[in-house]
Amino acid sequence: MASISLDHVVKTYPDGFTAVKGVSLDIADGEFVILVGPSGCGKSTLLRMIVGLEDITDGELRIGEKVVNDLAPRDRDLAMVFQNYALYPHLTVYENIAFPLRLARGQFSDSEVDERVRRASALLELDEHLERKPANLSGGQRQRVAMGRAIVRQAKAFLFDEPLSNLDAKLRGQMRTEIARLQRNLATTTVYVTHDQTEAMTLGDRVAVLRRGELQQVASPRGLYDQPVNLFVAGFIGSPPMNFLPGIVEGDRIRLPLVDVPLDDRLRTAVGEREIVIVGIRPDAYEDVDTLEPHKAEGGVRFEADVDVTEWLGEVLYAYVPFETHDAVREKLAELDRDLDGEGMRTQLVVTLDSMSTVRAGDAAELWFHPDSMHIFDAETGDSLTRDEDRAAELEEEAKEQRRRALERAKRRAEREAQAAADGEERASA
Repeated sequence: MASISLDHVVKTYPDGFTAVKGVSLDIADGEFVILVGPSGCGKSTLLRMIVGLEDITDGELRIGEKVVNDLAPRDRDLAMVFQNYALYPHLTVYENIAFPLRLARGQFSDSEVDERVRRASALLELDEHLERKPANLSGGQRQRVAMGRAIVRQAKAFLFDEPLSNLDAKLRGQMRTEIARLQRNLATTTVYVTHDQTEAMTLGDRVAVLRRGELQQVASPRGLYDQPVNLFVAGFIGSPPMNFLPGIVEGDRIRLPLVDVPLDDRLRTAVGEREIVIVGIRPDAYEDVDTLEPHKAEGGVRFEADVDVTEWLGEVLYAYVPFETHDAVREKLAELDRDLDGEGMRTQLVVTLDSMSTVRAGDAAELWFHPDSMHIFDAETGDSLTRDEDRAAELEEEAKEQRRRALERAKRRAEREAQAAADGEERASA
């Protein structure tokens, strides 16, 4: 295993297009880092530069303590899992997994190859498929074979390039848990590229959000969700995404399209002398007044909204409330929508309600939220004005501690399993 360090890494193609613009990122030994962003943001290019499939135009890449800018991919000792699996159709599962070891030409004996293949096969629950060909496997099984081929190499780091994008929704969920379990058990440095923010939020120790080749923020999933640095990160992280509304500052109030909100000390400090800002409120910050617990109502804001459409999904109800945005922020929000691969559809508030809510399409619903849930962004730069640096640092420390405990649990479990296996062998030989 090894750390990976990128220092102002740049990728400019011969036609002059710069796909990666001075990205600096330190990935600790054993850490699981996700590179995420919309299509064309440079995340796959960055991964290919790490593995050596793309040249680095400028900057420095280190694996461990060694600068590897000019090293060929085979000399970097990294294992990559591709989106399309890249399996050999004429080889069995066993031989596909063993292929990197066979390629080493004499470095591994047949017994060593067999031991590594069967260890990887057991980890990935592929034992019963070892003699099958890839054509006879499901998409999830093929992806596990591709992962097995990476595991047997015992490389310094694993690199994943959108490995689940070819799978259906159910298989993606199953494979996410497989990858998380595997990485925790092996504690191998892992860099994982995806455009799916759900994968990013559920898998990574830290998530690096990219936009147009530039690194926007690197933080734990909770840090990104609770303390985004700007409009782009706030809009990209979260499903459904954060609602953005124009906020007109008038005296001691901030006027939103559907309700006026009193300016408390936090909001007044954030707004400063600005007359217009962009207000972000996550869908789950809202509640239906009819199902609101009395003790929560204090200090909140109530308003009536005409619900256009509702979606009941069993565990949750989504309500959609159209509103008109303000000319002063219209272009900034349209630019954000383009960056997030949006379709430029009409502006609407998305509200996540309890599944027991009786709100339906056409209703005039009474809704509630607390001003503490409001994020304030500069209408010109998009920078967050309510980000709490102390709280952000606290969230990162909590994430580190959770990861440390998870690794300790995985280590203890591995030791118990190894001891059980040794005891079983001892009884068998007795």
